[in-house]
Amino acid sequence: MAVPTTAGTGSETTLAAVITDAETRHKYAINDFPLIPRYAVLDPAVTLSLPPALTASTGMDALTHAVEAYVGRSTTKDTRADALEAVRLIFENLDTAYRDGLNEQARRNMLVASFKAGCAFTKSYVGYVHAVAHSLGGAYNVPHGYANAVILPLMLRRYGKAAEKPLADLARAAGVATQRDGDEFAARAFVDAIEAMKHRFAIGDTFPELRREDIPKLARIAAAEANPLYPVPVLMSADELEAIYEQLLDLRAA
Repeated sequence: MAVPTTAGTGSETTLAAVITDAETRHKYAINDFPLIPRYAVLDPAVTLSLPPALTASTGMDALTHAVEAYVGRSTTKDTRADALEAVRLIFENLDTAYRDGLNEQARRNMLVASFKAGCAFTKSYVGYVHAVAHSLGGAYNVPHGYANAVILPLMLRRYGKAAEKPLADLARAAGVATQRDGDEFAARAFVDAIEAMKHRFAIGDTFPELRREDIPKLARIAAAEANPLYPVPVLMSADELEAIYEQLLDLRAA
């Protein structure tokens, strides 16, 4: 039985876990069916005391799970439905949970969102956002949800046209676009809304810990994790992933 205390990782319904090697400072993602709990109890009472910063970063982690599961190339009707519902709930409730941690309904809805996002990605996997976040978390102890929040809008823009239609679907589920809006407009509105959301939560655009000399190694680690396992919209080599880290450095200098 699993009782999640954040909303969150979705661990109460996923086959995924992450282990960090303290000596090599490398995060290893592992997947196996015995990791899926038999029962999950979504009790908002255990999340009411969660601090705002942790509420935000874990909520953005759940958002990343839903988005990466939806835009990938291994979706199903069920995973798409779960991801859309998770995104809707997160956009409707995360700000409230962040501002008013004692709002039990917002906390409950965020737990449901995290659960549904977990159901989606445990069947459809994640993508390069997670691979890059794991590399940074292992090297610099960057909190996982925070790393996902920073990287998510950058990576979605890198996917470009390949992710436009699914991002437009997510925009409409999130309430930042309508059926009358074209896919290009809606996709852009969704990524912009993610950017605005993380800024409301005082989550920045880069990582002060990142060092240029580490980038080739970090990119190789991310590529080794993602390729060919993650069904991403656009395949990227380690060299291409280096551009993401370089962009993070450029944002730090801006």
